[in-house]
Amino acid sequence: MQTGKPIIVLVDDSAAMRAFFEQVAAEADLVFHAYESAEASMSFLATRQPGLLFLNVMMPNRDGYSFLKELRRHELHASTPTVMISSKDYAQDRTAAKELGVLEFVAKPISKKAIRSLIEKYLGAGHVAG
Repeated sequence: MQTGKPIIVLVDDSAAMRAFFEQVAAEADLVFHAYESAEASMSFLATRQPGLLFLNVMMPNRDGYSFLKELRRHELHASTPTVMISSKDYAQDRTAAKELGVLEFVAKPISKKAIRSLIEKYLGAGHVAG
């Protein structure tokens, strides 16, 4: 499945958020994969590094921070470009994200324009259609 386009991955337990990102990705003609949990994304992430990973902070079973710490221990994901998203915007969350090398910490709700802007910023405008 090599398309030459960067892959964008979202890990978020919210079905509405996954559908929202799916719509943005479809409109921008992006290769996109969404998973409802860290566990569900593991088989994909075990062999592929996305061009950009969007990771929710608060999820059942495993939060985004502990999941990202685990990913960072693997060579493939030591520097995977990551954006944390959360419904809570606390200084300690931003600090924890920064310590893990997260590019951005974005508070929900997030607009289509903001998602596209982040994709363009970190992958280049040439990868976003429309």
